[in-house]
Amino acid sequence: MNTISPASALAQAAASIPTPTPPRWTVSAVEALYQLPLMDLLFRAQQVHRENFDPNEVQRSALISIKTGGCSEDCSYCSQSARYKTDTEREALMEVEDVLAAAREAKAKGATRFCMGAAWRGPKEKQMEVVTQMIREVKSLGMETCVTLGMLKDDQAQVLKAAGLDYYNHNLDTAAEFYEQVITTHKQSDRLDTIAQVRAAGIKVCSGGILGMGESRRNRAAMIAQLANLNPPPESVPINNLIAIPGTPLAESEKIDNFEFLRSIAAARIAMPKSYVRLSAGREAMSDEMQALCFFAGANSIFSCDKLLTMSNSGVGRDLALFDKLGLRSV
Repeated sequence: MNTISPASALAQAAASIPTPTPPRWTVSAVEALYQLPLMDLLFRAQQVHRENFDPNEVQRSALISIKTGGCSEDCSYCSQSARYKTDTEREALMEVEDVLAAAREAKAKGATRFCMGAAWRGPKEKQMEVVTQMIREVKSLGMETCVTLGMLKDDQAQVLKAAGLDYYNHNLDTAAEFYEQVITTHKQSDRLDTIAQVRAAGIKVCSGGILGMGESRRNRAAMIAQLANLNPPPESVPINNLIAIPGTPLAESEKIDNFEFLRSIAAARIAMPKSYVRLSAGREAMSDEMQALCFFAGANSIFSCDKLLTMSNSGVGRDLALFDKLGLRSV
């Protein structure tokens, strides 16, 4: 008769207790990346990039505002908040055919993903009916679809999935401990709840943040760590360089140093090796040389269109000329 020793029984019992999975990235570990000599950081980021992507391919998306202005939220960076006096005019939800025409034009110019943004806290049922029709029509063109509609509730993520949505954008914006310095009308946990609903529905996540809002380097590292520790990390990670918009509370923000922004791109690439890291808002003000460095640091996605919601963007013509200089291919 086989018997199990008390020591073996104890070992088996211990083995059956689930071991908590530690975070893949601590804030200190990401902050340590920032502290590396820049050339070492860029070299490491490029190595990680090459292990997971073709280094000469960049994904191009187009973005359109399908409903502009009048948002009830108080996001300090946003020209579309009804709480601030900016040059942004309030506009109603676009007609489906107008959105489809914009998508056709974007596809003709080489965009493979079409992103649609609406300025509201969250969509209502009647608005969802129109948005899902937009998604179906854009999908019929053979393009990937992405929407940013604010916070979702009930079964709205499932409805979007049924319409064929590929990506849902919902940025964390900044580190959890800095969040209330930027937004007070909702909590970051509300955004995480929406991301969880999107994941549960089987939709890919697009989530990143904004740099240059007065946050510290540790705040930047904390945001990247938080994104990297989502399970799984977002498939698409937009890194925005704040466009300081007159009339918003952040209008007088000091511009982030270019090398600090570059370090953030590299840290995001290393921490999220399989994610598309998108060079997003603020790219229009970057030199060709700065953009090239960002691509070397691991950015491999851009918004290639003339406008980002309400702000101007680096135009398609400039993008194509830069790609030609650098030998990059659009995907």
